[in-house]
Amino acid sequence: MKYLYIIQQAMVWILTIYWLYQLIVSLCSLVKLKDKPLIEEKDHKFMAIIPAHNEENVIKNLIESLNNQDYPKELLDIYVIADNCTDNTAKIAKKEGAIVLERHEEDPEKRTKGAALQWFLNKKIKEDADYDAFCIFDADNIVDKNFFKAMNKKLCQGEEVVQGYRDIKNPSDSWISAGYAIFYWTMHRFYHLARYNLGLSALLNGTGFMVKFDIIKPTGWDTNTLTEDIEFSLKRIIEGKKVGWATDAIVYDEQPVGFKQSWSQRSRWTIGHIQCLQEYTKPLVGAVKEKKTLMNFDGLLYMLGSIPMFIMTIALVVLNFVMYALGGMATGDLIVNCLRYILPTFFLPIFMGIVIMAIDKKPIRPMIKGLALYPLFLGSWLLINLKCLFIRDTKWEKIDHVRDIKIKDVA
Repeated sequence: MKYLYIIQQAMVWILTIYWLYQLIVSLCSLVKLKDKPLIEEKDHKFMAIIPAHNEENVIKNLIESLNNQDYPKELLDIYVIADNCTDNTAKIAKKEGAIVLERHEEDPEKRTKGAALQWFLNKKIKEDADYDAFCIFDADNIVDKNFFKAMNKKLCQGEEVVQGYRDIKNPSDSWISAGYAIFYWTMHRFYHLARYNLGLSALLNGTGFMVKFDIIKPTGWDTNTLTEDIEFSLKRIIEGKKVGWATDAIVYDEQPVGFKQSWSQRSRWTIGHIQCLQEYTKPLVGAVKEKKTLMNFDGLLYMLGSIPMFIMTIALVVLNFVMYALGGMATGDLIVNCLRYILPTFFLPIFMGIVIMAIDKKPIRPMIKGLALYPLFLGSWLLINLKCLFIRDTKWEKIDHVRDIKIKDVA
């Protein structure tokens, strides 16, 4: 029993130190710092790249929002990768003025967003295309008119890779889409903005991000996991390079409204994180030893926090019940210990969500149901993590687009 107690206390201290670190870093999001100085003044030339698979219902709204950017039109080319499409995606995109490249891939394993980007960007590298940077969007996005102006400013400040603010265009459609919205709003301020303020690295977040074209020319878009955005970010961190953050480069993303689609999508994300954990934990440890910077250590903690900390939390709960069954813990102590894990994990995020919405001036009333059910959303994610440790189904399930939402409806 003595050794079980020592193990229990060691796990408690590890988890406490980990979350205390996250809390201290998060508080740095509340500090407003001076903007970085410009190192040049130039309007850069961009590619807007849209990988799309059977997206005829939404592609028009995205291209329309890109055509209406407050940025010189001659410096922005819109490319659509019609990836194994069997609908009118390519036809509609061409009609709206986009440059369309159709991709046909027989191997199901290579029908991924990362593979499509690699295919397209390799072509542009071989062409030695005359672009300074590119931005990636999902086909169901709509983009704020100041997006490219904001990203151009980041380039002028010397940034090479920058994540934009990924807002949600359907946050109140269901408790599921509300759960996504609260999660992303919390991450944007307490993770990305906090780390940007501290001089650490943010992370790419799937869509609405910018990459300087020159930095990928040696290798292309070389990613192999299901979470190509996280993989690209980790490679940058291992090299000692940061991912920047642009609060005013806003892209609106559509989220699932049904639980089944959400379960499938989040399962793929979790499997991608497990792949990154297996592939990049050792290089991250090596980078921490070699470079000895807080940025590398913070990147390592991100990977350790995704799955290992979850496993440790579950193991700690199980250990408490084992100690109770063996007579080494009183009933009251067991209840108190379990509440210490359950309350912060499931109910503190509700309070954090309300705080974030108040700070960012987002309407709270339409989100009341989503806030109340947010613990269920997070709890289902814990179940997904547990399931994916043993069953790794990578089947992609298309998100149903239930409403026709244009930029004027959200901006």
